[in-house]
Amino acid sequence: MTIITWNCNMAFRKKASAIMQFRPDILVIQECEHPHKLGNAFGKQTPTSILWFGDNKHKGLGIFSFNGFQLNEHPAHSNNIKLVAPVIVKKEKNRFILFAIWAHNPADPDGQYITQVWKAVHHYKRLIRKKGTILTGDFNSNTIWDKPRREGNHTTVVQLLKTKGIESTYHIHFNQQQGAEKHPTYYLYRHKDKSYHLDYCFASADFISRLINVKIGSFTKWKMHSDHTPVITEFYPE
Repeated sequence: MTIITWNCNMAFRKKASAIMQFRPDILVIQECEHPHKLGNAFGKQTPTSILWFGDNKHKGLGIFSFNGFQLNEHPAHSNNIKLVAPVIVKKEKNRFILFAIWAHNPADPDGQYITQVWKAVHHYKRLIRKKGTILTGDFNSNTIWDKPRREGNHTTVVQLLKTKGIESTYHIHFNQQQGAEKHPTYYLYRHKDKSYHLDYCFASADFISRLINVKIGSFTKWKMHSDHTPVITEFYPE
């Protein structure tokens, strides 16, 4: 099973072919236009399911599945944390909860980035379990920007997820420490020397045990498409 998250920097309909070459089973796309605007973006690879969340039809959170994976918005999805969306994923006997994330809410006075994930982890604590849970997307955060006196900084989110046996697939696969990542996923103004790691795939232990590979897109290949590069996570089937 291949799960890809990518902030496409808008106009996904013009860029979908670049990501489809990796044959995703599930795509989580930030800054994605409404599906009605996508046209024939996927060519012959018709999605099995499509979900989309947002208020701006040009720039929302899109989740697409292929190869028989069915997506359904979880009935517990809170409109107050619209862009951290719990999704029920099913294929045959397999079922898990995917949290598709775009940590972006300028209207929230508490904070628009990692605060959104912090709120979601608490709000959905009964859904975020030690088995059958994946959280993936653009967190817009990194430990390097922690504010020590702030309860919901990046480090506290990582630590809280770890108490549930949920860890970053990238950091496990590459044996990296939070805040010291060697592979950036974001390039400010598309400048190579202004790079950060902001995009993640966190998974429960049952998925970690089936982890095959994690790939981070290169600046050279993806700079023409977006200021972010994709995070591609591959798991053995259950």
